[in-house]
Amino acid sequence: MGLSKRFRKIKPRLPDGVRIYAIGDVHGRADLLQSLLTVIDADLARSAPERAIQVFLGDYVDRGPDSRAVLDLLIARSKSHETVCLKGNHEVFLLEVLKDPARLQEWRHYGGLLTLVSYGINPTMNPTGEEQIELIERLRRALPPEHLSFLQQLPSSFVCGDFFFVHAGVKPGVALERQKEEDLLWIREEFLESERRFGKYVVHGHTPVSAPDIRSNRINIDTGAYATGNLTLLTIQGDSLLAI
Repeated sequence: MGLSKRFRKIKPRLPDGVRIYAIGDVHGRADLLQSLLTVIDADLARSAPERAIQVFLGDYVDRGPDSRAVLDLLIARSKSHETVCLKGNHEVFLLEVLKDPARLQEWRHYGGLLTLVSYGINPTMNPTGEEQIELIERLRRALPPEHLSFLQQLPSSFVCGDFFFVHAGVKPGVALERQKEEDLLWIREEFLESERRFGKYVVHGHTPVSAPDIRSNRINIDTGAYATGNLTLLTIQGDSLLAI
């Protein structure tokens, strides 16, 4: 997918020799993630960039069928490639539910029951308070220590060259180094409707769009993979961007 003429005038750049592969919200679609990792591997073998960084924009769990396998893939990938796995609001919510089982009913509205199922836990549709405590205790036991450590150590943003990678977006008018994590993980309309420059060109997900949404100040690559079957990969090198 090409970029608009309006965007080409700005030309944010990465440092020379760096290529970034950014992937939008996975939401339990381990099958789609594996397919894109295969695409990346083929591109790396063909072009052998000096330095390749793979950036994942958060929301690895919930909604889709195999959150556990997604985390397995990302952890394995981080051991063999230079990766940056960012924090999404769904990862934060999962950690909060582990601390407070009463939030299970709220989590189900975010697709959390499918995450439980991916760990071999089959909840009833309307678990009682006691059942909620038991379900979360079972999740604690089923969650590999490597998964918990991964979730607890996710950064909320990543900067490279003229690009700022984040899950949801940024609060307009606030310097990037002074952003609150709540905005980085949850913001929508105030950010999406802003035409201001943010200090860097923002690459984000969080709000599903039918196709990569390319603006003069940002690009949204969350294409609703769990529902559409379309997980977007954005490749950046120099001032060139390609979304597939």
